[in-house]
Amino acid sequence: MALQLDTALIKTASRCNYDCSYCYVYQGKDTSWRAQPKRMGLDVIDSLVDRLIHQANAQAAGFAIVLHGGEPLLLGLENLTILVKKLREKLDSQRYPISLQTNGALLNKEFLDLFSKEKVSVSVSIDGDQGANDIARVDVNGKTTFSKTIKGIQALRSHTDSEFLFAGTLSVIQPSIPAKITYDFLKSIGSPNMDFLMQDGNHDRLPQGKSSFKSTEYGDWLCELFECYTSDSSPVPIRFFDDIVRLILGDSGTKEGQGTDPYGILIFETDGEIRKNDTLRSSFDGADFFTSRWNVRDTKISEVLSSKEFSEYARMQIPICESCNSCEYLSVCGGGMPLYRWSESNGYDSPSVYCHDHMKIIRSVKERLLLEGVECT
Repeated sequence: MALQLDTALIKTASRCNYDCSYCYVYQGKDTSWRAQPKRMGLDVIDSLVDRLIHQANAQAAGFAIVLHGGEPLLLGLENLTILVKKLREKLDSQRYPISLQTNGALLNKEFLDLFSKEKVSVSVSIDGDQGANDIARVDVNGKTTFSKTIKGIQALRSHTDSEFLFAGTLSVIQPSIPAKITYDFLKSIGSPNMDFLMQDGNHDRLPQGKSSFKSTEYGDWLCELFECYTSDSSPVPIRFFDDIVRLILGDSGTKEGQGTDPYGILIFETDGEIRKNDTLRSSFDGADFFTSRWNVRDTKISEVLSSKEFSEYARMQIPICESCNSCEYLSVCGGGMPLYRWSESNGYDSPSVYCHDHMKIIRSVKERLLLEGVECT
């Protein structure tokens, strides 16, 4: 049975106004972005919307739509208005939530009024206070972007529909900055939800700040963050931990990289090409290509989802190495994201480069639940 579409990630722009040093697109192995149109054209928008509406009618479950980039707001107000209005004409906000991931620099009242009217929530990428943020999140001239991002967050918070619009913050972990500083700062700027990502890396290229496969710098940082979270009398929800708790208690996860359920994730590039999860780009040049090089101009999404090639891609989310399949934490960690398992010698047939970090934080969360008298699976 073919997987259904869970997430449609739309690359509205293939360029960015920031130049983050850890970016898996512009600083990674992949160079295909150079050949992409800088912005999605109206002809591609029309084809993409038609394909998404067709897929909505073809499957029982709804799916999430994520506007992404580069920086998605570089598409411009006019064309972004056309895109979201066309989607909302046929796809309601309950079954087909639309969200936008932005660095915040271009957010203004005009964009926010559009998103409020068409029910598009906004998450802002920021790694913490200026000390944390300036480690990697700089502009094309190597200068700080911190004040621009903060200005965007302030615009979000001051909008009359901010309670809906501001979905939260997404932060890449900077292990050299104490977790408490990051947590306290994000709470101070009014983030209603926090989520955190490990830095990209694999067995050939260790993540920044990680000294070896067995080291636990990120696990240590996450344990510190978990202590901040659980000791706060009025905590801000942190999806990373909430998903771990859910999985420990025997429920399903909500995203790739945790739990053992596969997800139907497709990327739609500015020229209409349909690709695999773009985080794979950090593995090797072309890692996110389907051999068939499908495009929304001439291919239905259902044809992609029912193909053998898509099935093979979906199976990549499930680890195949012996150490993962015999691990007591597999049902929670899920082997981590495929990009973390990569090496030239073994392909994706290895445990995550964050294996020991995952074990440390899962163990810590489980011990806390048991201490609180919660029965764990």
